[in-house]
Amino acid sequence: MTRSGIDPHQAAGPVPLRRNRDFGIFWTVQALSTFGSSFSLVAIPLLVLHATGSVAQMGLITGLAGAGTVASGLFAGVLVDRVDRRRLMIWCDLARLLLYAAVPAVWWTAGEQLWLLYPVIAAAAVFTMVFDVACSAAVPNIVSREQITAANSRLQATYGAGFVLGPMAAGLIAGLAGPVTAIAVDAATFGVSVVGLLLIRLRPSTTDPAAGPAAAVWRDLAVGVRFLWHTPVLRAITLLYTPVTFLSLGLVDVFIYYVRHDLGQGDRVVGGLLGAASVGAIVAALITPAVRRRLGFGPAWLAAYLACGVAIAAAGLVFNLVVVVVAAVAFAFGETMAAISSASLRQTVTPDHLLGRVTAGFWMVHHAFGPVGALVLTASVAHVGVHGPLIAVGVSFLVVVAAGLCTPLRSRHLTPARFPAPAPADR
Repeated sequence: MTRSGIDPHQAAGPVPLRRNRDFGIFWTVQALSTFGSSFSLVAIPLLVLHATGSVAQMGLITGLAGAGTVASGLFAGVLVDRVDRRRLMIWCDLARLLLYAAVPAVWWTAGEQLWLLYPVIAAAAVFTMVFDVACSAAVPNIVSREQITAANSRLQATYGAGFVLGPMAAGLIAGLAGPVTAIAVDAATFGVSVVGLLLIRLRPSTTDPAAGPAAAVWRDLAVGVRFLWHTPVLRAITLLYTPVTFLSLGLVDVFIYYVRHDLGQGDRVVGGLLGAASVGAIVAALITPAVRRRLGFGPAWLAAYLACGVAIAAAGLVFNLVVVVVAAVAFAFGETMAAISSASLRQTVTPDHLLGRVTAGFWMVHHAFGPVGALVLTASVAHVGVHGPLIAVGVSFLVVVAAGLCTPLRSRHLTPARFPAPAPADR
C-alpha cells in the first residue's frame, strides 16, 4: 500500500493476509499491546484485593471502567468517522501510556495510593473505548471485504495467545515484585503499539455524504443508533448483548476472588487460571471462520453463549479448582466466538462511513447497564458467596440464548435491511 492509500495490488485482487505488510504490523503490535493489557487485567484486581480484601471494591473499579466506556460511546463513533483513524489510535495509546505509567510512578515515590486507581481506570476506559472503536473500524481499511472474518479471527487468536502468556507472566511478576510492576509493563506496551501504528498506512475511509458541522455531533451519533435499529439482525444482537454484558462484566473479578478467597490459591494460580482460559479464546479464534461458514453468524453467536451459560453454571455448582479452570476456558471460548461473529457481521453489513458510529452505538447501548451489573454481581458475591450468583448468571445466559432463537439470529443466512436515507431535514 502506498502513502496515498492506493493498493498497488488492487487490480490483481486483494493481497493475501500473509503478504499484507500493514496488516502484519498492525496484527503484531496489537498482540504485544494485548499481552501488556493482560498484565493489568490481573494486576489491578489483585492490587485492590491486596489493599482492601474486598470483592465489592474490585467491582467498583470494574464498574467505573464500564461507566467510562459508556460515557465515551457518546462521542467515540463520531470521532472515528470524522478524523484519521490511525492518528486517533496513536493518541489513545499515548494517553493510556501516561495514565498507566502514573500508577507505578506514584506508588514507587509516594507509597500506596489506592485512590489514584479510580480516576486512572475511568480515564483509561474512555481512551480504550475510542481506540477499540477506531481499531474495529480500521480493519476494513487494511484488508479486503472478503478477508474481514479471517483478519478478525487472526487478531482474536493472537489476542488469545497474549492472554495465555500475559496472565501467567503477570501472576509471576505480581508474586515476585508486586502488582504495580505488572502495571508498569502494561504501560510500556502502549509505547510499542504507538511505534507500530506509525509504520502503517490505512486506505482512506469514505466520507459520510450527510456529514454536518461539529454542531451536528448529536445527529451523527443518532445516525449510528438508527442504523442498528433499522437493521433487524444488528438490532437483535445489540439487544441480546445488553443482558449479557450486565451479567458478565464483573465475572473476571468474581473468578479471581473465587480462586484467591474461596479456594485459597495465590497470585500465580490466578495468572495461570486466566492464561488457561485464554487457550479457549485461541481455539475459538482458530475455528470460528469454519463454524461461521457452516452455521452462519447468528447460530454461531447463539452456540457461543450456550457454551458460556453452561460453563458459568458449572463453576457455581461444583467447588473445585479444576472445574473452575475448565469453566473459565469454556467461557473464554464462547466469548471469543461471539465477539468474532458479532464484529465480522457488523463490519460486513455497515457502510464504511458509518462504521465508527455504528460500532460505538453498539458498544454504548449494550454496555449501558454493564457497570451496574458488575456492582450487583460483586456485591452479591460479597454477601452470599460465589456459588449462587454464578449459577444465576449461567441460567440467565441460557435464557438469553432461548430469546435469541426468536429473533433473526436463528437464521443461517442473514440479510440486513437497507438503511433508510436521512430525511431532508437531517441534511
